[in-house]
This record gives sequence, structure tokens and C-alpha cells, in this order.
Amino acid sequence: MANLMVIFPGLGYTCDRPLLYYARKLASNAGYDTCHTVEYGHIDKTGLIGNKEKMLEVYKKIKVDADKSLADIDFSQYEKILFISKSIGTAVASSFAKELEDKGIKVSIKHILYTPLEQTFVFHPSNAIAFTGTNDPWCNTDEVISLAKKENIPIYVYEDANHSLETGDVSLDLDNLKKVMDLTQSFILT
Repeated sequence: MANLMVIFPGLGYTCDRPLLYYARKLASNAGYDTCHTVEYGHIDKTGLIGNKEKMLEVYKKIKVDADKSLADIDFSQYEKILFISKSIGTAVASSFAKELEDKGIKVSIKHILYTPLEQTFVFHPSNAIAFTGTNDPWCNTDEVISLAKKENIPIYVYEDANHSLETGDVSLDLDNLKKVMDLTQSFILT
């Protein structure tokens, strides 16, 4: 049986950005031989930060796009499934996995949650690892940490890192990226 990775990018954080780019390479090297990247239609990000109502609207639109993008995949044919997600993509990935479970589709999904939002944890992701920064304007970091802990999800927090897990200090950012990818690789291989 083949192994599947599905990438749920963020709104502006595409698969050519470091977290998703290297995670995809690590998963591919670990035997995830089929990759599907969820694509979303155009989203206007103006005024999203701190606006829960608008974020919910965007989530709903992205979820519809994701459902269409994934409609033809028979998840039951894969031995291992890995969801790699970023930002609002973490909420979409978690809700999609919950829907598969609710439909009785018996698959085991591992989640890599890069900079998850609070909404991600509404869907109770399991078998997951999470990463966030203390200077992320897109979420309440303390709340995300608390929610991850309630779900027994290991969460790694990077001091002064923003929504891209960057601090502005290139040397520190590269060190942090290496740490994140080492943890990502260990998680993929377990």
C-alpha cells in the first residue's frame, strides 16, 4: 500500500515556503510517496487578524475548496496518511480528519500543525505535533498552548517568533528551522 501526505497551506504561506517545503521533502524521504496539495481560491486577508467572524467566513470558504480538492481521494487505500498544515490550514485539516472519522472511514492520520489557530482544536486533532511562536499576531499563543496541552499534543514554542516562526534574526531563524525540521522528521518516522 502507498502512503499519502496531504498539505494544507496557509493563506499566504505556500508550499515553497520553508516549513512546508522541507516538511514535504522529509515526508517524501520517509516513504510518503503520494502527495496532494490542497488549493484554495483567492482570499482577501484584509482585516482578518483579530476578526473572529471574518476568520470563520474564510475558514468556511477554504473548507469548501479543500473538500472539492480532496473529493476524489480514497483515503482507505493508503497505509499511512500524514496531514501537513499551516495556519488556517491546520483547522481545515483537523476538521477534514474529524469528518472522515465521523463517516466511519477507518484511517489513521498523523498531523503536523505549523502555527495552529485556536479553531484547530475545536476538531480535537490527535496523533499530532504542533509548533507556534510567542509573537504570532494571528492567534492567542497562550490559548493555543493550553488547547494543545488539553488534546495531549506536544507543542513547541519559539520565543519572539511570528506566524512564519521567524524572529527577524536570520541566524536564529535558521537554527529554529533546523530544530523544527528535526522534530518534524522524528514525528514522521515514529
